[in-house]
Amino acid sequence: MKIGIIGAGNIGGNLTRRLTTLGHDVSVANSRGPETLAALAEETGATPVKAEDAARGAEVVVITIPLKAVPDLPSGLLDKAADGVTVIDTGNYYPQQRDGKIAAIEDDGLTESRWTAQQIGHPVIKAFNGIYAQNLLDRPRPAGAADRIALPVAGDDETAKRVVRALIDELGFDTVDAGSLDDSWRQQPGTPVYGLAEGAAAVTTALAEASPERSEGFRA
Repeated sequence: MKIGIIGAGNIGGNLTRRLTTLGHDVSVANSRGPETLAALAEETGATPVKAEDAARGAEVVVITIPLKAVPDLPSGLLDKAADGVTVIDTGNYYPQQRDGKIAAIEDDGLTESRWTAQQIGHPVIKAFNGIYAQNLLDRPRPAGAADRIALPVAGDDETAKRVVRALIDELGFDTVDAGSLDDSWRQQPGTPVYGLAEGAAAVTTALAEASPERSEGFRA
């Protein structure tokens, strides 16, 4: 599968490593230009590109950048993506630590990924936002393994959600359907499932126990 990854930080870098190992054709971009990705490209075989070219021909695009940077993504980002492209948003809102206040999220009650979808003008699937980046490398397990981690996946497009869940399974993790994008507050920072490295039953319980009130550490 042709996959474009926008963002080469901890999550983006390790997804690049894993997905290329699995044989996917990966293009990766960051905010500093493809020349700064030479080492990652040499290590993985991924193609370093400019952000505006990351989605070209891609069947899956992963947006894994700070939330405050989402409005600065190139216009028409997905215009040259494959028909029916699936977009994965790994983003989290960290108002105190990084992003500043985003009123539509904090005051108007939009979920983080609903806001991202509005910014880019395309539906997204929320996934990978609560996993520790190192677990992408260290914790893959075969299907049925007792210690296989499960990840919550939220979104409105059931076809795109199936694509993402299949990709996560290929990466060595189970998934739990976390509902629509408007339900994705259940996996935002500060919720019981955020950072949880447990199986599907524990993830399902954690999602059910989430409170819609944003915890103090994740409010501006």
